[in-house]
Order: sequence, then structure tokens, then C-alpha cells
Amino acid sequence: MSVLIAVVYYSGSGHTEKLAQHVMRGLKKVDGVTAKLMLAEKIAKDPTQLNEMDAIIFGTPTYMGSVAAPFKAMMDASSKVWMHQNWKDKIAAGFTNSHSMSGDKLNTLMQLVVFAMQHGMIWVGQSELNQSPETEAGHPEKINRLGSFVGAMAQSDNRDPIETPPFGDLETAAQLGQRVGRITMQMKKGEK
Repeated sequence: MSVLIAVVYYSGSGHTEKLAQHVMRGLKKVDGVTAKLMLAEKIAKDPTQLNEMDAIIFGTPTYMGSVAAPFKAMMDASSKVWMHQNWKDKIAAGFTNSHSMSGDKLNTLMQLVVFAMQHGMIWVGQSELNQSPETEAGHPEKINRLGSFVGAMAQSDNRDPIETPPFGDLETAAQLGQRVGRITMQMKKGEK
């Protein structure tokens, strides 16, 4: 048995793309998962490309406390899919990135949750506890250092994506991918 999972993302500077690649790395750890990395700009032209997926993981930078405009264009274009509820009962998850530690990333993730709920999808959040030491909250090398459970959050300095986001944020993205892969496989097995 196998499942098909899309990671649909927009990346303005390459940092969110790097996170998407790590989500893919996590997905590839799950036997039976076939994963596709897809650009939101291309999906906006034909959202029905996602109809065959068992799960969709959405990724966007947080700009001005919200999803990026090119990603929002894809969300709006999906209304033709929404009319027929073609994504109903598919697994959904999300990740985001911004320069600031907060940057209102929670609002972006909540926009993704509402978007998924509009489509009748089943949201999967982040399950990893913040692994930073008590004396070093937000340690950049630790998983879920920003303490998000709605989805994966990352913080990138204004440097090349080769250098940032830090290891902990990349591992958090990979953990989210692996979790979505496992849960999607479990759901598929339950359909028998």
C-alpha cells in the first residue's frame, strides 16, 4: 500500500523552500510514501493537480503577519476544487517561516488551518515538545524551539538559505513531514 503526499509551498528568498525540502526528507523516512514538492504558483493555475493526493502539506513565509500573496493566490484559486469538496478527508498540515522569533507566524498557521477546514480536510499539527534546555529557551539547534503545535515554525536570519534557518527548525520540519507520512499511512490502512 502507498500514499501520495504533496508539499505545496511558496518561497520568496529560499528559506521556506529549504524547510519544504526538509519536510520532504521526513516524508521519505516513511515506507509507502511517495512525496511531491510543488510550487504554489503552479498549483494556482490548476489546483485540481492536488485532487489525487492523500495528504497536502502547505508551506509559506509569513509576510506582514499573514500568508504570502502568491500563496494566497493559490488558496483563492482552489475555490473551484472547494465547490466539489475534492480535498475532503485528505490530511493537511502546514509550516511557515519569518525573520522575527514571533513575526505573527501563528496567524499564518491559523490561516492554513481555516483554509484546510474550508476544504473539509483533517489537520495534523506538530507533536514534538520544545527540546531547548530550561536555561536556553529557543535554542537554535533544538527541535520545536519556537514551541508551535499547530504546525512547524521556523525563524531565519537575513542571510543566505545555506546558513539559515537553523538546524533545530529544519529538524522540526522533517519531524512534521514524518508525522504526516505516518498518519496518512495509518488513515489509508484504516480505509480497507
